[in-house]
Amino acid sequence: MNKRIIDGTALVYAEGAFNTPNGKTAHGLVRFTERYHILGVIDSTYADRDAGEVLDGKTNGIPIFNNLDDAVKKFNKPSYFVVGLAPDGGRLPKAAWKVIFKAVKMGMNIDSGLHDFMSGNEALVTLAKNHRITIRDIRKTPDRDELHFFTGKIEQVDCLKLAVLGTDSAIGKRTTAWIIVHGLRNAGLKAEMVGTGQTAWMQGAKYAFVMDSLINDFVSGEIEHAVYEAWKNEHPDAIIIEGQGSLMNPAYPGGFEILAAGRPDYVILQHAPRRQEYDGFPGYPLHPLKKQIEAIEMISGVKVAAITLNHENMSRNEIDRECELIAAETGLPCTDVLYEGPEKLVDLIKNYL
Repeated sequence: MNKRIIDGTALVYAEGAFNTPNGKTAHGLVRFTERYHILGVIDSTYADRDAGEVLDGKTNGIPIFNNLDDAVKKFNKPSYFVVGLAPDGGRLPKAAWKVIFKAVKMGMNIDSGLHDFMSGNEALVTLAKNHRITIRDIRKTPDRDELHFFTGKIEQVDCLKLAVLGTDSAIGKRTTAWIIVHGLRNAGLKAEMVGTGQTAWMQGAKYAFVMDSLINDFVSGEIEHAVYEAWKNEHPDAIIIEGQGSLMNPAYPGGFEILAAGRPDYVILQHAPRRQEYDGFPGYPLHPLKKQIEAIEMISGVKVAAITLNHENMSRNEIDRECELIAAETGLPCTDVLYEGPEKLVDLIKNYL
């Protein structure tokens, strides 16, 4: 697939987080983005290795650097320095601020999707003005007069709507959603992604908002508006809605709002069989897969159509067997789209069009 590049070249900062749940923004950008041409990743843990090989076992030509200086020596002056961290609570580690100041002095624009707004740091803003570069806080909420309240216009949307939900946060919902979108497009169908987080926006999703930074009154309206606009403007065969958190995650129960306002026709559920507790919350055991399926279907009246596997802490030869066990337990097809590709899901989705 030929990619358009919206903004320019970029380095992704992921110090200490790459190949962990806290690096999921970096992971998304390494796997796919139309907003930037990713030159490299900064994380001393995996310095001198290929980012694709570390993440997915397949090289993609994106090198990992020990620090910003090493990266700039190779690539001179990238257009953007992108914060690829996604820690619990969205707060920036103190050590990262020094690197961001250095990137500004080097003339790089700053993009961040954290709750710590770069534009709130007066010293950084002044430095940015002096160097004539821009700072974009992707998680910064639009003015309230730009936000939308739920109206019911979602009922006019007559194309297939699929929500990719998960049994936990940081479990691969966005990656799976993109793989499905690209799979449908490669099969000759018109598919649109509705992004619900900062990383989807950074990857170039045309219809995207940052759900977890919105005032609660406007969450449903923004979900509805994005789905409606994607349908009205693009006339797609299918709209894929990126999930957030999970239905029963104690800190990120965003799955309910997507079911209530996005009104999907079917749900595809992402699951990590080896994960025992909710991400970042020791002592909170993950609800069993069957219980989560029952909860989704009971609350929404919408069927879970398939399970997609997150293979964390699994060897390659365990994946097929795990999918067989899940299929036997749930009666639903199960596939690992990162290893197997989207073809099985595309064939399934075609039956619903």
